[in-house]
Amino acid sequence: MKVGVFLFHESRDPSLDGQTIHEAIREAQLAEELGMDAVFLAEHHFDGNCVYVDPPTFAAALAMATNRIKLGFAVLQTSLYHPLRMAEQISLIDQLSRGRLIVGLGRGSLVNTHEYTGYQIDPDSAQERFEEIEQILLKCWNGEKVVHAGKYWNFEIPMLRPRPFQLPHPPLLRSVASEASLAAQARQGRPVIMAAATAKGATRNIEVYRKAASEAGISPSKIDEAISQCWVARTVVLAPTDQEAHEVGMPYFRAMQTYRAAQSTAFEARAAQANAKPNLPVLVGAPETMLEDFTSLAATGIGGCIVRFRTGPMPAEFSTRALKLFMQHIAPEITKQRVPA
Repeated sequence: MKVGVFLFHESRDPSLDGQTIHEAIREAQLAEELGMDAVFLAEHHFDGNCVYVDPPTFAAALAMATNRIKLGFAVLQTSLYHPLRMAEQISLIDQLSRGRLIVGLGRGSLVNTHEYTGYQIDPDSAQERFEEIEQILLKCWNGEKVVHAGKYWNFEIPMLRPRPFQLPHPPLLRSVASEASLAAQARQGRPVIMAAATAKGATRNIEVYRKAASEAGISPSKIDEAISQCWVARTVVLAPTDQEAHEVGMPYFRAMQTYRAAQSTAFEARAAQANAKPNLPVLVGAPETMLEDFTSLAATGIGGCIVRFRTGPMPAEFSTRALKLFMQHIAPEITKQRVPA
């Protein structure tokens, strides 16, 4: 199983935005130095929840600041973009990184309506826009002259330039937030980015994927191949001891939940539902405490895990130490058997 770091840095104080952005760059560089496979970027606007805001721009910066590590989106809020601009940006970043890009796509935030209103997008149109944009991306990357007549965009262009480095285009993964959307992608044999707080949850998701793909007539070998390209995202609060993780680290996670809940009643409801379950929506503890969960996750055959180390007002020193602990004590156990590209 591959491992990646999820850069989802919060900044509540505008005067600290620049510092936090550069801390995110240093975390990506450290992940590369320590042998991680990928760095993934989030996207949120107008609230400080994701300090670098614009993942394509930030990915271009990381392409210049790193040399080997894959650069992924988890995910682009697709419905907020103009499709031609998105196609150009993705192609350019793929060229700048010499083919290191992984493109995760989602319709847009399910909880932050202010992101839609800010970009003057009707949230009810988000899914339709998403579907049409993905069609346009594929047209742009797979043809010369591009003619499109749709519900939201109508245009004709001679061709899209530049072409991506990876031909015909970088890998496209959809984000899934429900069993229904997971099954829908499985029936097409497409890899996905999923969220699962525990290995048990990821195992259940993979069972759903296998069942739906098999019922659609996809061969077992093709299903295995698709799962080997899937990623699961999870959050950890990792410290040298369980006590420090719970007493020092968890308050940062709770502060993140409180901050976001104050901005979004939808997030508040989702956080309350998650917190009401017997297991926390986050792994907490020392490396030896969470090792079994990660080894169980690797045993499912999923291609990679995206780990978020920094949450809320957590200082860089705490999350940087967590990343080092993870790569020293956990990563060696879960990356022993790698699936060939």
